[in-house]
Amino acid sequence: MNTGPITHLLYLHGFRSSPQSTKARQLAAHMAAHHPQVRWWCPQLPPSPKDAMALLLDGIAAWPRESMAVVGSSLGGFYATHVAEHTGCRAVLVNPAVNPARDLAKYIGEQTSWHDPAERFFFRPEYVDELRALTCGPLAHPERYLAFIAKGDEVLDWREMHARYAAGPMHLLEGGDHALSDFEDHLSELLRFVGLG
Repeated sequence: MNTGPITHLLYLHGFRSSPQSTKARQLAAHMAAHHPQVRWWCPQLPPSPKDAMALLLDGIAAWPRESMAVVGSSLGGFYATHVAEHTGCRAVLVNPAVNPARDLAKYIGEQTSWHDPAERFFFRPEYVDELRALTCGPLAHPERYLAFIAKGDEVLDWREMHARYAAGPMHLLEGGDHALSDFEDHLSELLRFVGLG
């Protein structure tokens, strides 16, 4: 694995979230202040998983695989896993969704955006099948994944996340929450993993 510093960094937000999430803004601010040479991209992901992945793979098509990395939270962690398996790049996952096809089936219908309740979108039944289609098998290179998993996650089962990413480096955190509210405390570890520490 290439452990040199990255030149491109992709951040993927979770379900009902956006580039306005606290973690996305904290990481964006840190990158702008300390690593302005790194290309940063944090797109607003469309509700359709198929469309989201098409947007991402098109957007990173010209990125250098050996010096790019992806960070994903929750559903974004599931997407980040797909991107990393597709490109071979390094990935940092924050409380990643392991089986969103199962978990999000109960959210079919109109949803509101977490950061702007006035913003609505429709989560369609076919999106569950699209999520199923994006599910990857066993990780080809588990050492390329760093997972932050909070035992206090109130949305996802930490045991399921732990089992999925157990073969790679991991921080299993006592307590915490799904949003990983102390994300800033883990930035230095995240950056070290992608060669910017």
